[in-house]
Amino acid sequence: LLLQSKGPSLSASAPIRPSGRTTAPKSPLVRRFGPTRRNTKVNSEAAASADQSAKASGEELNIPQASKKGKNVPEVGRPATPILDMVKNPKNLKNLNMQQLKQLSKEIRSDVIHTVSKTGGHLGASLGVVELTTALHYVFNSPEDKILWDVGHQAYPHKILTGRRDRMHTLRQDDGLSGFTNRFESEHDPFGAGHSSTSISAGLGMAVGRDFAGRKNHVVSVIGDGAITAGMAYEGMNHAGFLDSNQIIILNDNKQVSLPTQYNGGNQAPVGALSGALTRLQANQPLRELREIAKGISKQLPGPIPEAAARIDEYARGIIAGGPSSLFEELGLYYIGPVDGHNLEDLVSILSEVKNTETPGPVIIHVVTEKGKGYAPAETASDKMHGVVKFDVATGRQNKKAGKTDSYTNYFADSLIAEAEKDPKVVGIHAAMGGGTGLNRFAKKFPERCFDVGIAEQHAVTFAAGLACEGIKPMCAIYSTFLQRAYDQVVHDVALQNLPVRFAIDRAGPVGADGATHAGSFDLSYLGCVPNMVIMAPSNEAELINMVATSIAYDEGPSAFRFPRGNGIGVDLEKEGIVGRKGTPMEIGKAKLCKSGKDVALVGIGNSVNECLLAADILDKEFGVSATVVDARFCKPIDENMMKQLAKEHPALLTVEENSIGGFGSQVTHYLCHEGLLDGGLKLRPLILP
Repeated sequence: LLLQSKGPSLSASAPIRPSGRTTAPKSPLVRRFGPTRRNTKVNSEAAASADQSAKASGEELNIPQASKKGKNVPEVGRPATPILDMVKNPKNLKNLNMQQLKQLSKEIRSDVIHTVSKTGGHLGASLGVVELTTALHYVFNSPEDKILWDVGHQAYPHKILTGRRDRMHTLRQDDGLSGFTNRFESEHDPFGAGHSSTSISAGLGMAVGRDFAGRKNHVVSVIGDGAITAGMAYEGMNHAGFLDSNQIIILNDNKQVSLPTQYNGGNQAPVGALSGALTRLQANQPLRELREIAKGISKQLPGPIPEAAARIDEYARGIIAGGPSSLFEELGLYYIGPVDGHNLEDLVSILSEVKNTETPGPVIIHVVTEKGKGYAPAETASDKMHGVVKFDVATGRQNKKAGKTDSYTNYFADSLIAEAEKDPKVVGIHAAMGGGTGLNRFAKKFPERCFDVGIAEQHAVTFAAGLACEGIKPMCAIYSTFLQRAYDQVVHDVALQNLPVRFAIDRAGPVGADGATHAGSFDLSYLGCVPNMVIMAPSNEAELINMVATSIAYDEGPSAFRFPRGNGIGVDLEKEGIVGRKGTPMEIGKAKLCKSGKDVALVGIGNSVNECLLAADILDKEFGVSATVVDARFCKPIDENMMKQLAKEHPALLTVEENSIGGFGSQVTHYLCHEGLLDGGLKLRPLILP
């Protein structure tokens, strides 16, 4: 009877809607309300409930029907947003009808574009979730209902709707709004997410904590913009399916990984794309409720009956959906989708249906969106304007200032290309950051020798270890902050086996507007205690190029070099003996004396060396203090002879680094302590990041 009542089955091969895509077939839930979307029952009930809630809290929203002359005049250049102007918090959405919600979404999108054009930030991902954000805050009741955004850079529309619109002009600035969700910023941000793929695990913890406390609120984890490619997301789903707690997971499938979106300007499919496996539409409340009842009964029956019941359930789902259960079903999640993420009526209907269904267990709603939606320059850009600086709204042209020198990232990429031209064993690996790490440049030259593993740093490191076992020379290019995610693999799979994996650690030290979640504050500390690891840090672009050559040439174990965000300092590469950005291997553990003095020794590593030179000049000119400046170049092993000489010839020694406690300064202190060089009158002070 159930099968007969649901009509014909859905095609398992029905396409999702990629760019230039055809419309996905309607789900049983959507079909139930008819093709014209007259889902009056769901919308009227939700609106009635929202209306009562808004009136009870004094949050009733009055929407002007037309702008009057002299009223609600926007600032110069800001688009008119009459409905959005009335929205101070999510409760204000509850009295809006569908037409007004659609208009609100348009206004949010224009507001995001206007704001980011002034501040810079993550644009494309936020434009893609405008309708989804509107629907979520219309259906659910934040902050009582928890809405987690993963990655947090998709949350600009969420910030606008949750009382922070008047501070959006401070986005990613000192004392301003974070570019990601932040628990300290708003009660509507239940979990911070600067790194990806955490929302399912965190949401599950919140759901279980809610159950312990006997509360009935909803937990919604929105995971997208490539975050589903990380293994942690599947670990969370696997546990969620086992615990069977009520949790709603929304997969924002925008066909993207992170950076870039279209590799090398071509049409290569993004890594880890799930579109081929996620084409079934299975939003079927009667079956879901029936299977929950059957599940409860079958668990009480002896022998093989529960297993047989599970097979029958899978078979029924397969018949109704026209195909076998999806991967998500195998993990224990009820799968719904794919859903058009820009069809507000569908989103409201399905979210309302899921919210009001009185059955336990995790649900995953597969929502298909377009990154950069609604802004032509973003829709047509190869990276969908993922991360931008300030730009001209009319053209999308970014106000990038041409530097006098190239970026450190490009110096690294070009020097790796130079090494690869000489050595066919050199390969590059990155974790969905081909643009950010510069390996897109490498991939253009050597497409078969560059590997994008998706947002999967753990896999990237162990994959590199396997390559090293076979005599390949892998260069693992990962931001300092993201390498933290693969620490066990660095220790267990690489260092303890002394495998010659090379780590190019970009964004070392402060990173500006992206803030604490992306700062490279810890790598000298967390790598410095790892056995067999050689650690380098250049003070300029010439040293970086030579360190790339050193790392490739060093085959006795693992090595790493860190370098900062930004451009080189303008060193004459030819005078440094560098031609075509091909470097020369350096002596391992050898420091460089930059300036001789007698009163104090300033020992810097990396970018801090340049600050030491400036400080020495100020000390000399303004205070008559003679300073020695040393470019350590190696954090591990340190130049022991140089450190011993400095300690004996100077009354004071300062180590300087853009890293937290436990880094280069600790390496120097450890050596001096063991050599008894701190037993006399030497004054030692480490300068580190706070």
